Amino acid sequence: MANTLYDYARQRFLEAQINWMTDTIKVLLVNTGAYTPQTSVHQYLSDIPTSARIAGPVTLTAKATTGGAADGADVTFTAVSGASIEAIVIYVDTGTESTSPLIAFIDTATGLNSVSLYQVIDSNRLAA
Repeated sequence: MANTLYDYARQRFLEAQINWMTDTIKVLLVNTGAYTPQTSVHQYLSDIPTSARIAGPVTLTAKATTGGAADGADVTFTAVSGASIEAIVIYVDTGTESTSPLIAFIDTATGLNSVSLYQVIDSNRLAA
């Protein structure tokens, strides 16, 4: 699967239900062996099995929308261990998994399987 926005995230951005600048945006590392993204169906963090969540979440800071792209400061995942990591998921944290909207699924980026995973967020800014 290529990098993509979840369909419901697109809708929520258009209907002003997601605000990149003011919402709490988080990032987690995912094992696609335990999670098969269905971006037209999956809406919430609860759609991703806990067994697929390898590291995180980490909160994005220094968010910006310059040039029409969602951006944030680099993030660092410490003490990452366990199953392989094949993707990054970005979502809005509402405090409840069943209401925390999924935003983006990123599985194609330079260094995705390296220690410098956090650089993917900066080098692959989200553009709808």
